Amino acid sequence: MRINTNVASMNAQESAAKTNMNLSSSLEKLSSGLRINKASDDASGLAIADKLRTQASSIGQGISNANSAVSLTQIADKAMGEESNILDIIKTKLLQAATATTSTAGHDAIAKDVNKLLDQINNIASQTNYNGISLLQASSTNASSTTALTFQTGETSTDTIVTSGAVMANTSGLALTALKTFASAGGANLSAGNASAQLDEVDAAINTLNGWRADFGSTQNQLESATRNMMTQQTNIKAAESVIRDVDYANESANFNKQN
Repeated sequence: MRINTNVASMNAQESAAKTNMNLSSSLEKLSSGLRINKASDDASGLAIADKLRTQASSIGQGISNANSAVSLTQIADKAMGEESNILDIIKTKLLQAATATTSTAGHDAIAKDVNKLLDQINNIASQTNYNGISLLQASSTNASSTTALTFQTGETSTDTIVTSGAVMANTSGLALTALKTFASAGGANLSAGNASAQLDEVDAAINTLNGWRADFGSTQNQLESATRNMMTQQTNIKAAESVIRDVDYANESANFNKQN
């Protein structure tokens, strides 16, 4: 029998301290919903979960970037679609001017219409933009061709989608400067012969415009495919993080009750 040292009491205190510590840890997990609340809970698991969380966040931003890029391509496509409609009207008017039954007054009216329509093509090219980024020419005041656009659609520097660039959807880029000169000078210059000679130029402009639209359309399809892939990837990564980081409520509730 020992009097000075109460070993039984010390054992009881140690057990009570351990129980309180386990109870506090279990309550923390149940209240936060996380199995890992601090590095000491699972150091290696925390490192892996944090890396997965960063990856999922990065992919989430990539999805946002791709969706914005889809909106950009749609704006460019619709603007060039309107330009294509204008070119259809111009060709119809040139055919009207190219026939002998059109009067001098008719030539004057057609020249005015064609001139205004060509001005509108230039207006569309200078005004079409996304968030200040000109899409159909270099800038609102620079009628030269655009440069390629690079969209960041993933978590690494190589996860990008690039447009072909070199879009110049104005009268100069569509090789319609000669027609613009004839039309702006009046009906006498937009004669039947000149109107007939410009029909091939308008057809070539339509083909050029369709080529640029096709590029934006292909880029949009690529962006939408990348978005679907990233959404699937993000879901799986978050699921993997949840397995490591989130608490199993059924198991932890049983442990909590045991500690109580």
